[in-house]
Amino acid sequence: IGTASAKDTWILLSEKTVKTTDPSTEIKAEEGKMWKEDVKRAKLSVEGADVEITNVVFHWRGGKNETVSNVGVVKAGGETAAKDAPARETTLMSVSVQYKILNNKPTATVKVWGYD
Repeated sequence: IGTASAKDTWILLSEKTVKTTDPSTEIKAEEGKMWKEDVKRAKLSVEGADVEITNVVFHWRGGKNETVSNVGVVKAGGETAAKDAPARETTLMSVSVQYKILNNKPTATVKVWGYD
């Protein structure tokens, strides 16, 4: 496990508790807030349970959606690979996630991170 240096600035953009009864969710900024502009990369992390992620769609400002398929199992405490933004100085508007919570856990927390 590496350590973050001063130049690594991952910022928590939002988080959402997902339920085993739902096949997908959309994670947006908190009510009344915009996500930070000029995010260069984005990734997800998972807490509370292992989650099999089948599809992630990053919704960027300007209608540019980028899909990552067959992400795989993200262990509790783990994270996905980072996805580069489609352009410089763009804003991530939301993230759609198709998932399945594993090992009979009722919920997990999915966090969206942005690299500044």
